[in-house]
Amino acid sequence: MVSTRATHNILVASNRGPVSYTLDETGALTAKRGGGGLVSGLSAIGPDAGALWVCSALGDGDREAVRRGVGEDGVRMLDIDADTHEAAYNGIANSALWFVHHLLYQTPLEPVFDKEFRRQWAAYETYNHAFAEALAEEAAEGAAVLVQDYHLTLVPRMLRELRPDLRIGHFSHTPWAPPEYFRLLPDDIAAKVLGGILGADRAAFLTQRWADAFTDCCHAFLGPGIPSGTRIGVHGLGADADFLRERSHRPDVDERLTVLREQIGTAPDGSARKTIVRVDRTELSKNIVRGLLAFRELLEDRPEWRERVVHVAFAYPSRQDLAVYRDYTAEVQRVADEINSQYGTPGWTPVLLNLKDDFARSLASYRLADVALVNPIRDGMNLVAKEVPVVSDDGCVLVLSREAGAYEELGEDAVVVNPYDVSGTARALHEALTMPVGERAERTKRLAVAATALPPAQWFLDQLQALRSAG
Repeated sequence: MVSTRATHNILVASNRGPVSYTLDETGALTAKRGGGGLVSGLSAIGPDAGALWVCSALGDGDREAVRRGVGEDGVRMLDIDADTHEAAYNGIANSALWFVHHLLYQTPLEPVFDKEFRRQWAAYETYNHAFAEALAEEAAEGAAVLVQDYHLTLVPRMLRELRPDLRIGHFSHTPWAPPEYFRLLPDDIAAKVLGGILGADRAAFLTQRWADAFTDCCHAFLGPGIPSGTRIGVHGLGADADFLRERSHRPDVDERLTVLREQIGTAPDGSARKTIVRVDRTELSKNIVRGLLAFRELLEDRPEWRERVVHVAFAYPSRQDLAVYRDYTAEVQRVADEINSQYGTPGWTPVLLNLKDDFARSLASYRLADVALVNPIRDGMNLVAKEVPVVSDDGCVLVLSREAGAYEELGEDAVVVNPYDVSGTARALHEALTMPVGERAERTKRLAVAATALPPAQWFLDQLQALRSAG
């Protein structure tokens, strides 16, 4: 039944919302706004569209804001019990579904789907149901609801049962596991995840490969055909060229560019050193350690590059509340230190590693990159691969994993690697570093065009239009 307060015609649901709050020692709350494709998309539809973003309170500041009634127009933040959120978010979403879709398990030891997993799954169901109830309460008759990502796979089915009048879409920002790997999940859980998404009128993905994998899983677990008449779509999120080009030339980026150039230095003959740039979170799927190992092998096998190239590696902390991520971050630091100890000289630091997040510095590194290394084990898209060619001052060569979603759009003009092949990646880095300037420039132009084909605002509007047209 539609609530009397249900006036919203467009709703977005995601774990993380467009605003977060911090609580200082005096009890004062400070709001910080985020960015990304959803923020751009909602901005594009205008303030009169009747849009609402439903999200979760993620920390003490968010929860306190909800309790005080502090918030922003167009945002409803849910104060879900902290233990329930922890079990749903870290126990299921990040330690089970993320690992399955990115093929990350060390299967001799994991996963272990035991009583604790079932407790966490119950919390995941509770968490999803809280979203479904809030959306049902807020949505106007026949409203369009866009549910986001692996945190909320059960919401479409739950919401369909509460509000059959709604247009419901689900978008997956991750890869989707092939059936043989998806089978790691307990059969009933796998069926619930698939059936949850199939409660939507439309299920959409970043690439055709992930869409096909989802369909294959549905056929393998649920039988031929897609139940419920769910339509499958693909929307390849692109880079926001206008924003990136403007933001990358602000004074704070120029300042960081000057500092980076000083840290990189010049070769012994006075020429400019080449740069291999990567910008990632210390996420297991990003494959940072093998990238470092490939750089070390480049220095071992091609001694002519010693003192002539620097690997600028920005690896920003991710999910440090999980021990496996803390251990991975420590391994990134260890390997970088080992390379610097083995090959560094008084005037040359081979690896410039920084673990502190700094967006302006990331943009500065994009501008000076000769080579961009993007070698994930598996990635839904990877926007860094799309952003660097857009921002690069003098053109860069993209060394790209064939397992990144971006490969479908950018692979033709990239130097493509198998992310597990360290020696192959080392050879690819040499090829990229020695590519003629003219060819590099032409490839960069084509990469930038492909990377910006579906900018964030249009990406969101295309989903919305497709959902309204479905059925």
